[in-house]
Amino acid sequence: MRYIEPHGHMVSRTTDDYQDMVTAGCAAVCEPAFWAGFDRSSVDGFHDYFCQLTDYEPKRAAKFGLPHFAWLCINPKESEDVALATDVIGIIPKFLDRPNVLGIGEIGLNKNSRNEMKVLEMHVDLAARNDQLILVHTPHLEDKLKGTRLILDVLRSDKRIRPERCIIDHVEEHTIQLVLDAGFWAGMTLYPESKCSPARAVDMLDLYSHERIWMNSACDWGVSIPLAVPRTALEMKRRGWPTELIDKVIYRNPIQFLSQCPKFKLP
Repeated sequence: MRYIEPHGHMVSRTTDDYQDMVTAGCAAVCEPAFWAGFDRSSVDGFHDYFCQLTDYEPKRAAKFGLPHFAWLCINPKESEDVALATDVIGIIPKFLDRPNVLGIGEIGLNKNSRNEMKVLEMHVDLAARNDQLILVHTPHLEDKLKGTRLILDVLRSDKRIRPERCIIDHVEEHTIQLVLDAGFWAGMTLYPESKCSPARAVDMLDLYSHERIWMNSACDWGVSIPLAVPRTALEMKRRGWPTELIDKVIYRNPIQFLSQCPKFKLP
């Protein structure tokens, strides 16, 4: 088996996780900027975090032969402070030429607030001005559907944004069709206690499509499984999915999307 982990928060994981992922067939890991488990108090904290994502973590992954890529942003949970968000977004351009940076993400909404919307629009403008790919976080709350609609409205209202260069992550049964019908890519996040279980993910693949879809573990500080993607591939195999289509979903689909950034290259 071979696969790409297109959304994993490796700064929160141990070296054992890297070893296990490589052993399971992981060919590359992509790490979006996210919440650190606490709200950072200054732009300097984000500067150091971006250095971690673009310097230290790629070196740590390389010890296990695993290519590491990153996305940069101020995450939705910390976007209520618009002044801080403005300062953080202001330092991102100097990191965009780092060799492992794929784009802007994971941007989006947490509570669907006005301040979050403003910061989302700032991120989208940054991505458009710098011709960057976009990775979007949708809310984990009961208003995921509302948040997804708001996010799609923001992206579609900016005529510089091409849907095929944006992936809307954390889709569930009530949002996946909305995302795919609008021409965007959809990401399914595989969590043991929330978001999407392997069985639910394969149900959605059965119902909708295997085009413009990827699966990820989004492994972080909470209850999560770094090997969620290969485990879900085993569920696909159990249900009779052909090997070629399993490979497409967990390996070739992520490569198709990520290769829109010329810096995404596998050894």
